[in-house]
Amino acid sequence: MNAHSATATPQDNAALLAVLGRRSVVFVGLMGAGKTAIGRKVAGVLGLPFIDSDHEIESVSRMTIPELFERYGEGEFRALEQRVILRLLENGPQVLSTGGGAFINAQTRDSVQAHGVSVWLKADLDLLMERVSKKQNRPLLRNDNPRAVLARLMDERYPVYGLADITVLTRDERKEVIAAEAIGALSRHLGVGEAAAAGERS
Repeated sequence: MNAHSATATPQDNAALLAVLGRRSVVFVGLMGAGKTAIGRKVAGVLGLPFIDSDHEIESVSRMTIPELFERYGEGEFRALEQRVILRLLENGPQVLSTGGGAFINAQTRDSVQAHGVSVWLKADLDLLMERVSKKQNRPLLRNDNPRAVLARLMDERYPVYGLADITVLTRDERKEVIAAEAIGALSRHLGVGEAAAAGERS
C-alpha cells in the first residue's frame, strides 16, 4: 500500500481524471526538485502516461542537454524546448515533467496554463545542492561555485514558479509521500471531493 492509497480510493482518482479532462499535469521547478521522480509516481497512481520534456528534447535533437547548451547556447535551447513542450501539451491527459528553465519562458508558461495544471515542486537550497551534486549533467552548474549559481537561480525563478497553479513542498521524504501530497493538492485545486466532504461535515 502506498501513501496515497491510504487516503484516496480508485474512485477519488477516477473523479480527479474526469475533472482533469484532456489537460496535462505539468511539474515545474528547479533542477534537483524531483520533477521526474515525483511525476513518474503520480502518473503511475493515476494511470496516465509520463513524459519527461528533457528526454523528448534529447530524442528529437539526438544530442544530450549539455551538448545542446554547448553547441547552440541557452537561447537556442530554450526555443527548442518551447517547441517540444507545445507539441507535447497537445497530447494530454498525461503527466509532464519540464526542465528547470521551461516555465520561466512566458510563451511556454502560457501554453502550460492553457493546456495543463502546473505543479511547482518547491525545495530548499540544501536539498537541491545535495541532489544536483550527484550528477554532472547540469550545464548551468558547470562552474567553480554551483551553490551560488543555484541560489541565484532560486532568487530569479522562484517568483515565476510561484505563478504555478499548485505549490507542493518537496523535502527529504519518500517519493510516494510527496506524490500523494501532489495528488491531494491537485484534487483540492480541481474541486474534487468537495461535495462529499461538505456532506460529511453537515
